[in-house]
Amino acid sequence: MAMAAAIGIGLGYSKRPFAICPPFIYCVAKFPRITFVSAVESPKADDAHPTLPKSIPNSPGIVNEVGGIQCKTREWKTLSSKQLGITNSMIDKRTQYVLKALKNKGYQVYLVGGCVRDLILKRIPKDFDIITSAELKEVVRSFPRCEIVGRRFPICHVHVADSIIEVSSFSTVANKPRKNSYHLFRRPRGCDERDYIRWRNCIQRDFTINGLMFDPYSKLVYDYIGGIEDIKKSRVRTVIPAFSSFTEDCARILRAFRIAARLEFKFTKELALSLKELSYSLLRLDKGRILMELNYMLAYGSAEASLRLLWKYGLLEILLPLQAAYFVSQGFRRRDKRSNLLLSPIAMAKMHKVLVVNKCWLATEHKSLFSNLDKLLAPDRPCHSSLWICLLAFHKALADQPRDPLVIAAFCLAVHNGGSLPEAVNIAKSITRPHASGFRELLEDQNQNMGENLENDVKDLAAAVKKALCQMTDETIISQAMAKYPQAPFSDLVFISLPLQLRTERIISCVAKGREKGFAPKHGTKINYESLAIGSLHEVQYMLSRIIFDTIYPPYSNKNDKHVNGN
Repeated sequence: MAMAAAIGIGLGYSKRPFAICPPFIYCVAKFPRITFVSAVESPKADDAHPTLPKSIPNSPGIVNEVGGIQCKTREWKTLSSKQLGITNSMIDKRTQYVLKALKNKGYQVYLVGGCVRDLILKRIPKDFDIITSAELKEVVRSFPRCEIVGRRFPICHVHVADSIIEVSSFSTVANKPRKNSYHLFRRPRGCDERDYIRWRNCIQRDFTINGLMFDPYSKLVYDYIGGIEDIKKSRVRTVIPAFSSFTEDCARILRAFRIAARLEFKFTKELALSLKELSYSLLRLDKGRILMELNYMLAYGSAEASLRLLWKYGLLEILLPLQAAYFVSQGFRRRDKRSNLLLSPIAMAKMHKVLVVNKCWLATEHKSLFSNLDKLLAPDRPCHSSLWICLLAFHKALADQPRDPLVIAAFCLAVHNGGSLPEAVNIAKSITRPHASGFRELLEDQNQNMGENLENDVKDLAAAVKKALCQMTDETIISQAMAKYPQAPFSDLVFISLPLQLRTERIISCVAKGREKGFAPKHGTKINYESLAIGSLHEVQYMLSRIIFDTIYPPYSNKNDKHVNGN
């Protein structure tokens, strides 16, 4: 018991239970120090981010009195999009079509939110959000395929080709002001009506870096809440005090992780303390919402960074207790930079040299499963959630019972070719490429000489992956995952629905059932991202087998052989 307690303290578990209570005041001058503060890093700018130009100040900072505490509002700024390196050609053509249609009708139109931030950072936006002075009913009348969705915060979905462009209205935001926001932000003197309307929308945003507006016609970027400064400093900061913001909407906690992981930003100390304090409130969220937010983290090219951040700040125990239990069992500390098969490339990977037919092959640095997933995805090229769920199940199967690399290779090939085990085994036995070393989930080569035994081992691995998937959807097993560590937060969260579980099982079911009639294996290495995003079985099978194979058998580079990296 004492050992478990010691482990808990070493991993950063707080001795006191999570407290969820309303803030005493909404403008906090100083947060109390708790044990978690040692895990918080101060923000550090990223040299890779562009140098941002000086802005044109629009209004001096105003000091407001809130409960006897002075809160200084951020100086309003207007910046030239050209100076920021933003051009209209960077905007998706379908978004341009919607912007132009509304502008031609005489309405004000702006890009708003994360897309403006991403354009400044020279990143590909996941999507483009538009806000306009038009009423939502007027937006509907402006497009042939458009409908209003949402009750609490209604917006328009404009259908353009096979895409949906989200359009919100200033009037909708004005009718639903944020509680207590006007105590923190008062209208500065001398601002015109348009500035006031834009400002009032920005203070409803979650994070300052998401509170920027871009007018593509005047080519100006409006910053009313210090978003540009926070981009410069590579930090995630809430618009209102973090405790109040997360109490208002605890889903912002997950969005903070998603943004920080994708942009490699740091949390402010205030935000880090608040998300730790309120992390347990995530269990109140709808399970579908949790799945959606986790999918944004893991399916868009920043899965590895997201998992590491969730572990570092203690939220992995709540969202993915089985994976958190694995880290604890491996002695993986909060700030641990070592690697495992699930997380992070090996920091000091050995470079293997293998002489084959008088050719020297040099190994690339060994990568984890999620590192290899990330390198194939991007914000505009996501995967279906069944892929990363299957990767988690596969890893748990290996963590529970390590396997021979040859068995894993045959498993990958069987998934890729639709379940033809004899063919998969024959190809696996011909592999001469060295397997990755240093992963505890891998056994040393057992020199499988008999095809029949190898086939049975591959089937056994497929059954173990299916079992692991069932465990990931069993509330009882989830609730007991961290039972050995009483100071860890309790969680029995299961966010994987039955249809999603069955869909994920289909990815590897071919290994036991054999190849279906009419199955045509995928040829070449080109990924059909449209099929991958909607969860096309064959595309997901190809991606799963490719990711696992390249993790266990890292590709080699050879200047004289262009086909060395082929499977």
